[in-house]
Amino acid sequence: MIKGCTVPPVVTGKYEPKGKYVTIDGLKMYQTGPTDSKQAILIIYDIFGYFPQTLQGADILAHGDKENPRAVFMPDFFDGKPADISWYPPDNEEKGKKLGEFFSGIAAPPKTVAKVPGVVKSIQKEYGSLREWGVVGYCWGGKIVNLTSQSGTPFQAAVAVHPAMIDAADAPKVTIPIALLPSKGEPKEDVEKYEKELKVKHVVEWFPDQVHGFMAARGDLSDEKVKKEYERGYKLILNFFHEHM
Repeated sequence: MIKGCTVPPVVTGKYEPKGKYVTIDGLKMYQTGPTDSKQAILIIYDIFGYFPQTLQGADILAHGDKENPRAVFMPDFFDGKPADISWYPPDNEEKGKKLGEFFSGIAAPPKTVAKVPGVVKSIQKEYGSLREWGVVGYCWGGKIVNLTSQSGTPFQAAVAVHPAMIDAADAPKVTIPIALLPSKGEPKEDVEKYEKELKVKHVVEWFPDQVHGFMAARGDLSDEKVKKEYERGYKLILNFFHEHM
């Protein structure tokens, strides 16, 4: 147990975010935590964008490490047009088609991967004290984390939460410490193959009774078990960054 890392009480009803929305270099983003910190975390949301559960997670990561509160930034890579949560799970043809179009359009991973280094540079230009960066990605964002944690990465440590599109071919290219928090929604065999190929310090912590998305938009925090696992997940992330940044 790492001293100083504590998940604040999780709000299960209407959540009032602690941060604010700012625009940096033309890109809207949620910002929380002290901007005069030396450390920052970039959060890459899931395909559903700014959900209360995800914003609460950002606030936890900003303030949960009492010894080292961090500036947290969550860019709106979808320009206000995220996927509709009613499309998931894609259990009929219409939902599948809408999700497919979304993933092949604005959510095509290479489009976001190409933007990430410039976004980090723009934030650092705006807030000159920031020196070290971690990155957290949920679901779709987990794929972006894998692809932006390779050679030339601006990040010192990375976390992929219930990551989508897990590919063992990405693993040996990762150059920084990484943590994976898979749920029952990720193929166990794919995660095991990925972990086997990692060449860096890493943690893989399973949440086998939680749905894909439980730490972001799909988390039902009114369910006590989900709430406890949500808290456990964020404590793991806080401890991981405390150790590796």
